[in-house]
Amino acid sequence: MDGTVLDRVKAANAPHLQGLMAQGLTAKSTLYANPMAATSSGPGWSTIATGVWPDKHGVKDNTFTGKNYTAHPDFLTRIENAKPQLNTYAAADWEPLTSTDAGGPVFSAKVDKRLSLKGDRDGYGTEDPKIAAAASAELRDQNPDAAFVYFGQVDGAGHSYGAASQQYLDAIGRVDVMVGQLLTAVQNRPTYAQENWKILVTTDHGHTDAGGHGGSTLQERGTFVIAKGAGIPAGSVRSDVKLVDVAATAMAQVGVDPGPAIDGVPLNAPDNDPFDTLRPNLQARVDETGIPAGVKGFTHTPPAGWSVDNSKMGTGGVTEWAGWAFATDEFWSQSQRDQWRELNVRSRDVFAVADSDEWDDKSHTGSYDSTLITPKWAVTGGTVKNLTFQTHYHHEAGQTAQVLVSYNGGTPTVVKSYTADAVAKAESLALQVPAGATDVQVRFRYAGTNNWYWTVDDVKLG
Repeated sequence: MDGTVLDRVKAANAPHLQGLMAQGLTAKSTLYANPMAATSSGPGWSTIATGVWPDKHGVKDNTFTGKNYTAHPDFLTRIENAKPQLNTYAAADWEPLTSTDAGGPVFSAKVDKRLSLKGDRDGYGTEDPKIAAAASAELRDQNPDAAFVYFGQVDGAGHSYGAASQQYLDAIGRVDVMVGQLLTAVQNRPTYAQENWKILVTTDHGHTDAGGHGGSTLQERGTFVIAKGAGIPAGSVRSDVKLVDVAATAMAQVGVDPGPAIDGVPLNAPDNDPFDTLRPNLQARVDETGIPAGVKGFTHTPPAGWSVDNSKMGTGGVTEWAGWAFATDEFWSQSQRDQWRELNVRSRDVFAVADSDEWDDKSHTGSYDSTLITPKWAVTGGTVKNLTFQTHYHHEAGQTAQVLVSYNGGTPTVVKSYTADAVAKAESLALQVPAGATDVQVRFRYAGTNNWYWTVDDVKLG
């Protein structure tokens, strides 16, 4: 559903979508912003289809300039490549999705059957019902193992009337009827009782209340995934799901391992990041007046076994960022927009952040110097362990970002220093465990004043 705001789905006359939420999962998430990509349809649907972020698939706006679908194909094409005996289907009335018009196709000619109508030319109010009728017949009477169906009119209402309008709610209601058609078609399949279906509903970007998208406000960056199927608890809500997970989930559903080729993970993959356990303890703003008062999104209390050393930290400064903090994207990125905080796409839910730029916005003495410390992890001497984490680092001269390692309580040694930007990067460091070592501890030290920031998430030793 193009350009759809989750809070407006909840407010609309949308019994089928709300029913899916009651019977399954609802997961809000946020997008990137420029310079990674605009919050527009080209990057959004490319991210959903390929399961990778714009820094990989290359689509930054609706021109599709720089697209790299050869290296990062859509999930239906990946399914065809892995299991050509499976049947795939795609139907859309935004032309680039399933045709060569306007920079497409996002879904390649390898897909067994594609339907492409012209919503931009002929109107989504006219073409969406045709998509719904054709896709319903396909789902009911044929045997698609994986399908993608697109509706465009909610986005059109957002542009014409704004997301706060009754017309926008009405458009959601009309598309909800068509979602109901698709669900009924699946349930009316002769072999439905013997089949295992997973339903995923998502959007490519949000809308402002006044209408429009492409920028960096939270309204424009807002997305969601609604999911129903085996293994998904009814009425569940999650904060760690991203748009890239749609492709991974679809592939896993038909027995195709998404593997490391894509950024997404299937919805049933366990999330055991200790930072995410802090969500119930998150607090509202203290000094950051630009963040809405109702957003609970930061804490200085680390998860069990972790610690923060602020013995070299200056005093004063902005309370939220006085040393390593643990925050959500919704909270942190609103502290100051358009300074690349929105590009932290590979962190999920709660992550650790050291932000000397924001800390410096209030008077202080001394400089920023804080160290995040992991628990001690058991190791065997003479082996190689792999330290992995997601990181987002914005560099400026005068700041220091170091990963240090110590064994058996010894002196920490630097194993990685950042001296240039590392934007939304999956990091992997091989640690040579010395003979006789029985435990290892990792430190993330960030120092600077009125420089930039460093985030760390999903720290693992494998």
